[in-house]
Amino acid sequence: MLEAISPIDGRYATKTAALIPYWSESALIKYRVKVEIEYLLYLHHLEIVQLAPEAIHEVQKISADFSSGDAEDVKSREAITNHDVKAVEYFIKDKLSGILGSTQLEFIHFGLTSQDINNTAMPLMLRDSIRDVIIPTLESTLSKIKELGLQFKQVPMLARTHGQAASPTSLGKELFVFTDRLTKQLTKLKQHQYEAKFGGATGNFNAHRVAYDHVDWPERIDEFITSLGLKRQLHTTQIDQYDHFAEVFDILKRINTILIDFSRDVWTYVSLDYFKQKVIANEVGSSAMPHKVNPIDFENAEGNLGLANALFQFLSQKLPISRLQRDLTDSTVTRNVGVPLAHTLIALKSLLKGMDKLELNNHAIEADLDANWAVVAEAIQTVLRREGFEKPYELLKQFSRGKGKLTQSDFDQFISELPANDQLKSELRAITPFNYTGYAMDHS
Repeated sequence: MLEAISPIDGRYATKTAALIPYWSESALIKYRVKVEIEYLLYLHHLEIVQLAPEAIHEVQKISADFSSGDAEDVKSREAITNHDVKAVEYFIKDKLSGILGSTQLEFIHFGLTSQDINNTAMPLMLRDSIRDVIIPTLESTLSKIKELGLQFKQVPMLARTHGQAASPTSLGKELFVFTDRLTKQLTKLKQHQYEAKFGGATGNFNAHRVAYDHVDWPERIDEFITSLGLKRQLHTTQIDQYDHFAEVFDILKRINTILIDFSRDVWTYVSLDYFKQKVIANEVGSSAMPHKVNPIDFENAEGNLGLANALFQFLSQKLPISRLQRDLTDSTVTRNVGVPLAHTLIALKSLLKGMDKLELNNHAIEADLDANWAVVAEAIQTVLRREGFEKPYELLKQFSRGKGKLTQSDFDQFISELPANDQLKSELRAITPFNYTGYAMDHS
């Protein structure tokens, strides 16, 4: 691992290992084999090729029992053919040699172009990796943020707009902002429809129709692709339209953007000392400053989310574009789809680790509120509006703006000088930065 060029396969290998069954070279070969095998079995279903029951069992085993040794076998064939999908075809033919007759063997990859295999295998890889790895980790992240939101729901906190003190909120409510945003995007991610291109050399089933004109190939292949949990694209060139790839990348990009926002906010709360971080024995925060406990998990997450988004952006802009009926640029690009997924996974795990280390520093939050009594000026001028006072906004503006730090005593003095009855003055004095939180503490 020390020789790995990418940190995905080196420094972060343990964090990204869950994606190996979906986005490694071996995984790509395995998914290609699966599509070829399922297609051959479907041709048997259509009675295009006849397979004996014992032969069917052997055909199914090739996909079900596919091993790392099989992947190496395919790669050795690719070294000779210089064609990755043709190497898969030859691998399967050799596996079934002696089980199927020579005529039957020719129905492996029958009527297909390489992209029928690739553009069915890769959507399956993308769907399965997001469903099995990314979504569960996202759900854990969302659940942890929600847990913290509930834990800190009743903690009043100074809000900041434009970086300045603003009407108080609750720490929990500000976390719920992120759970709300993430939930919406996670729903879209779960509902995304993955598609496949499957229609021959230029998407017209030319070879299929010339061989078996009596078969309604578009309808039959729709049925085949649906059986894999995908939807067939009706009008294509030689390759996938890739718009559905762009759609899912854009959803992931929005999720990552929300999490960048979250990472920066938590980082800022740590810098404000609202959160302290649990000290872990033997960890070093700084090579020079022994006292430091840095918010490195949130910084790591932000960096990896940004890198993932740069790649998702490139993929969603590049893949839907191809010269005429196809060029080969998508081939090398799609091999990197697992890279932004890996950086996203690294980030999610960093966020989970970082959130587990957070400890509320109530003293700092309360001190900040107590140091910013000016925020109740909004409340007072609003009540005075209700009571019909003349120009209450201007009155509070003159009292509070540019006056430095106002204290509770300053407001007591201001209220005492108002031409108001004692009941109204008591109401105004009851407003503090600690209770002027609106419905913030009612959120869940």
